[in-house]
Amino acid sequence: MRSKIPLIHAAAAGLVYASLAFGVGFVLGSVRVLLVAPRVGPTPAVLFETPLILGVCWWLARLCVARFAVSRAVPARLVMGLVAFAVLMLAEATLAGVLFGRTVREFLASLATVPGAIGLAAQVLFACFPLATVLRRARTSAAAPTRPRIPASTSGATP
Repeated sequence: MRSKIPLIHAAAAGLVYASLAFGVGFVLGSVRVLLVAPRVGPTPAVLFETPLILGVCWWLARLCVARFAVSRAVPARLVMGLVAFAVLMLAEATLAGVLFGRTVREFLASLATVPGAIGLAAQVLFACFPLATVLRRARTSAAAPTRPRIPASTSGATP
């Protein structure tokens, strides 16, 4: 039973991560749909929004990992990312139905458009961020230069 605790923390972190990202995405998406897309078109508007939301999501992933003390183990980070992805997709489909009257089939079909595919790719990256934070930290720790050790003098005299 004890071994399931880290995965429960990871699932809770994924739920909060997705909820926070959805809130930020709702605000940015509203600006994109109401202000930017009518001026430049849907694809350029999504291309403008995507780096912004991904930057915020990278920060949110790190915040949720720390707040929920998610294990550095790959299974825990995968659970966090998969739960976050499932919650985000469910929230997106629900929003499409409630605000725009779209069916689930119509929502899924919208992912096959260029703006939809860009958004889906960003959501897949979003789901990978919890694991990527571990891989990034491991890579930078391994590549970090170490200070040369200066052996202690046995005579007490300084050179």
